[in-house]
Order: sequence, then C-alpha cells, then structure tokens
Amino acid sequence: MSVAKKDYKRITTKSLIEMKLNGEKISMLTAYDFTMAKIVDSAGVDVILVGDSASNVMAGHETTLPITLDQMIYHASSVVRAVERALVVVDLPFGSYQSDSKEALRSSIRIMKESGGHAVKLEGGSEIKDSIKKILNAGIPVMGHLGLTPQSIYKFGTYPFVLKKLRKQKSY
Repeated sequence: MSVAKKDYKRITTKSLIEMKLNGEKISMLTAYDFTMAKIVDSAGVDVILVGDSASNVMAGHETTLPITLDQMIYHASSVVRAVERALVVVDLPFGSYQSDSKEALRSSIRIMKESGGHAVKLEGGSEIKDSIKKILNAGIPVMGHLGLTPQSIYKFGTYPFVLKKLRKQKSY
C-alpha cells in the first residue's frame, strides 16, 4: 500500500513521478484477473502489473514464452475492469515487440485500445531503445524491465543460472 501523504484518486504516470520526487514509496503487485485486481486495488496498491507470468501462474506453462498478445489483452481487460485507483501496466509478451519497432508500436496500441491498460512493459535494454522511442512518441507510457528477464530464459538457461549471472554482475 502506498504510504503517500497525498491521497491520489487515480494513480497516473504524473502522480508516480510526484511520488518519486517526494521520496514516497511506490507499491506494485501483479494481478491477472478481476477478483485479484479488485483486492489489490482496494488495498491501495499504486501499480498493478498484468505480467506475462500469467503464462506460468494461470496456464501452467513452464515459461512465460507461450502467452500470446491476445491472451495478455484478455487478462489485462479483466484487471482494468476491476481497478478504480491503481495504474495498470501490461507486459508485452515475447514475440510481440522483438522483431522491429513498428511491431512493438502495433502491439502496444492493441494493448492500450483493447484492454484499457495505462502503460506497457518491455524486457530489455539498449537493443529495444528504438521501440521504446516509437511507443513513447505515440503517447503510450513505457515501463522498462531490467535484471531477471524471463523472456530470455533459453538464452541464459534456467532461472537459477540467470540469478547467478546477475549476482556476479551485481545488476539486479
């Protein structure tokens, strides 16, 4: 729950910036469906992530890779319908933004239009900067994801291997 002094009626990217500048803590939890999103939002959580981990948690897949853009839109739509206060950030799933920045923009537009989400999240670093610029220029807020990147599971091996590698790099 936010410990913000100011009571925000609706969390926006602007209010998140204000909170950060004021040194206020920002809370974030993941939800994949209406009921959990209603509980999390009612508890005063500032940001709700609709994560591609729905692939593991909701569908029982071994990795996040199988979830589709259509499935992410479905989960995000359920979450958005439940939320009154929190900012809803929706993961762009694997394969929906990696090939080029135009695809990334198309996928982001679909998420925003079809789910009602408030921002998108991408995994990666400098290799996706063109996509981030294109999405931001279209007026869509972007949240980055650094550190453990589950969409790269087969690049690095298993999650424990990735964690060990990150510990060595001290980049988490």
